[in-house]
Amino acid sequence: MRDLLRHRDLRLLLSGQTLSMFGDTAMLLVLAMWAKQLTGSNSIAGSVFAALVLPSLLAPFGGLVIDRFRRRTVMIVTDVVTCAVVLLLLLVRDRGDVWLLFVVAFLYGASLVFFQSARSALLPSIVPEQLLGPANGSLSTVREALRLVGPLTGAGLFAAFGGPAVAVLDAATFLLSAGALALMRVTEPEPERGPREHHVLHDATLGARHLWAVPVLRATVLATVISLLAIGMGESVFLAVVDQGLGRPVAFLGVLMTVQGVGAVASGLAVTLLINRVGETRLVPLGLALMGAGCLLVSSRSVVVVGLGALVVGAGLPAVIVALTTLLQKHAPAPLQGRVFTAFEFLTGGPQLLSILAGAALVGFVDYRILLVVMAIGLLGAAAYSVARLRSPEPSVAVADATG
Repeated sequence: MRDLLRHRDLRLLLSGQTLSMFGDTAMLLVLAMWAKQLTGSNSIAGSVFAALVLPSLLAPFGGLVIDRFRRRTVMIVTDVVTCAVVLLLLLVRDRGDVWLLFVVAFLYGASLVFFQSARSALLPSIVPEQLLGPANGSLSTVREALRLVGPLTGAGLFAAFGGPAVAVLDAATFLLSAGALALMRVTEPEPERGPREHHVLHDATLGARHLWAVPVLRATVLATVISLLAIGMGESVFLAVVDQGLGRPVAFLGVLMTVQGVGAVASGLAVTLLINRVGETRLVPLGLALMGAGCLLVSSRSVVVVGLGALVVGAGLPAVIVALTTLLQKHAPAPLQGRVFTAFEFLTGGPQLLSILAGAALVGFVDYRILLVVMAIGLLGAAAYSVARLRSPEPSVAVADATG
């Protein structure tokens, strides 16, 4: 950690992201709670998360923008635009305005695809390769630590003052993040425009072709697809756990998210310290297995057991996210990283969207405990696939025409 914090630009990035991700953890949960309050429907509330994921289907074209411009500039513009988008929530008044929640969720999701992909592509310009894993682990730990306060803060503000108060808070964090980015002095490689004879579709799909051409990245994508086909249902299922299983008000979901954050923080700290020793390919199945076990625990009607399940699910998340992100950074050439990350979003976002929609449709008439068992089976299956196919990678090579 000491080596990481010697890098001024990383300190600024962590500072800005701490503020921005605090706003995210508060706002994204409140969007679903707001929809639930206005409509009384778990399915509609769960569908808000589907709107968040939908922009991933257009992600490859976003990757082309990220690779054609300075990544830091893309991040600053994204922050400022998202600030304005979030303030549209001030117009929501009653059930007839629910559509605005979906519009904001869609645009918010688009901003997350742009920003997170650009951030991941920028990180190799900030720290050397041997610090990529710990740097990703630090960002993940910060994000998950904010689950300790973000969801409760959002739920508390929502209960006391309504959704507009949370929207104003979130909008302010985007501006502060943009300010931190503006202070950075990172030196980025000159963006490569590519030869003019190539069609835009050719350039936009280079990231996906690279993912398929490199065996370890191909296995990474397939393991993620399997896991997301399962875990996406949780967006609606966990709402049912709260009101049907535990008999608590919807705001109690904020408590469970905080408990999940405790597990994620502990795991994130461990991943930051151990990733270079253990290796990314071993962390993926471990994290997926923990998430599967956690889903089985959450199927209980005991508050204590459900809380333990949320803790275990939280412990699995950082291991998977940090390992996958680091694998992509290490095995994609710098000029292609924006498209590689957005292609990954595209290839995994579709299955996640299908799973979210399935969860929203099924939770109304299928016992939520059955859905949790299905989720656990999918996650444990993804863990088994990772053990069998996700091998220590050979030196990465790009697609022959990757840089055009």
